[in-house]
Amino acid sequence: MRALVIGAGGVGSAIANIASRKSFITELVIADYDASKAHAVTQKIQDPRFTSVEVDAGDLVALEGLIKRVNPDVVVNAVDPRFVMQIFTASQNAGVNYIDMAMSLSVAHPTDPFHKTGVKLGDEQFSHSAEWEKNEKFALIGMGIEPGMSDIFARYAQDYLFSEIDAITILDGSNLTVDGYAFAPSFSIWTTIEECLNAPLIWEDGKWHTAEPFSGAVTFDFPEGIGPVECVDVEHEEVILIPQKIKANQVTFKYGLGTDFINTLKTIHLLGLSKKEKVNYRGMEIAPRDFLASLLPDPAKIGPLMHGKTCAGAHVKGLDKEGKPYACYIYNVVDNKWSMENYGDQAVVWQTAINPVIAMELIANGTWKPRGVVGPEWLEPKPFLDLIGQYGSSWHIRDEDPAGIGA
Repeated sequence: MRALVIGAGGVGSAIANIASRKSFITELVIADYDASKAHAVTQKIQDPRFTSVEVDAGDLVALEGLIKRVNPDVVVNAVDPRFVMQIFTASQNAGVNYIDMAMSLSVAHPTDPFHKTGVKLGDEQFSHSAEWEKNEKFALIGMGIEPGMSDIFARYAQDYLFSEIDAITILDGSNLTVDGYAFAPSFSIWTTIEECLNAPLIWEDGKWHTAEPFSGAVTFDFPEGIGPVECVDVEHEEVILIPQKIKANQVTFKYGLGTDFINTLKTIHLLGLSKKEKVNYRGMEIAPRDFLASLLPDPAKIGPLMHGKTCAGAHVKGLDKEGKPYACYIYNVVDNKWSMENYGDQAVVWQTAINPVIAMELIANGTWKPRGVVGPEWLEPKPFLDLIGQYGSSWHIRDEDPAGIGA
C-alpha cells in the first residue's frame, strides 16, 4: 500500500513511525504546512520508503495537485478537524481513498443549541457517500482511538456479547501528568476546545439531541491503576456513528477531564480565547484559539515529561446472549513509559495512530473492503481486534455492574 499522510504533528508522526515497522507499506509520503516538521519525521525514521513534502491543508488546489502527483492508494488525514472537508474533498476529486480520525465539524442549532442539533459531526461527509460508492472508493471516517477502536469495541459487543443493548457509553480517562505544566493537553488544544465547549451530543430513544457543556457527570473507576476519574458528556463522533449500525437505546461519550481541566476550559471560553474566528490585533488577523495553541506545549514533544496511562473504551449494558442482564467495559490502555521506550511517541498520540495503520493493513490484505463513506462499525471487528496484539498493544473486557455506571 502507498499512503499519503497529511499532517506531521503528534499523530501524523506516530502513524509514520508505526507504519515504518510494517512491510505492507511500500511507500509513505508525509506532508505538512511546515516542511521542516515533515522532514524531521523522515529523518527520525530513516527508511527509504518514506519521503516528506510541504502542503497547506487549507488549500484545496494544492492538496489535489499533491494527491495526483503522489498517486497513493489512500490519503490519511492527520490534521485538525477544521481541515477535514478540504482533504476529504481533494481526495474525492482526485479519485483516491481516504481515512481520517475526526469527522467534519458540527454547526450548532441557530436558536436552541443545548437541546437541538444543527449540522452534526460528519453530516457533510455522509452527504457524499453515494458519489464515493459510485466511484468504487472509500472514505473510512473516525478511524482513530475515539472514535475508532471504541466503535469497534461497540460492534464487537453487539456481535459477540449481547442479545440486546440498552446503553453504550464511551469512556475516556487517564492519570497522565506533565512535568512543569499545570495545563498541558496531551492532544491538540484546537480539537480539545471543539469537543469540550460544543454542546454534548446524545443519542436516546431513536434520535439525537444536545445538552449543556460538561453535563452528565459520573465518576468512573478506570482499569490498570488509573482509578476514579470524573467524566462528563462532550460532543464526539461515536454518538453519530454507533447508532447507524448498532441497536442501542442510548449512546453517549463521556470524557474524563477532571475538575481543574474543566475549570481551565471554562476560563478560556470566558475570556474569548476559545474563538476560532479571526480578530484584528494591531493590523494582524489571528484566531484566539490559534494564539492559545501557540502558547501551549506541543503535544508531540511532551512525551519525555509525561507520566501515567491513558484508557479508552466502551461501557455496554444490556442482555447477554442468554438474555440475562450484563454489563462490561471493553478497553485499551497505553502506558506512556511503554510507548516512549518502544516508539518514542507519547501515549495519547500513539494510541490514536495505531488504529489507521491497522485499518490500512486490513484493507491492503483484502480483509476489509469498505465502499462509500463508512465508519469503523460498518466493518467486521474481530480481524481488527486480532491484530492489536501484533502492534504491541492489547484490549480487555472487564465485567461491570449490570445496574449501570456508578451503581
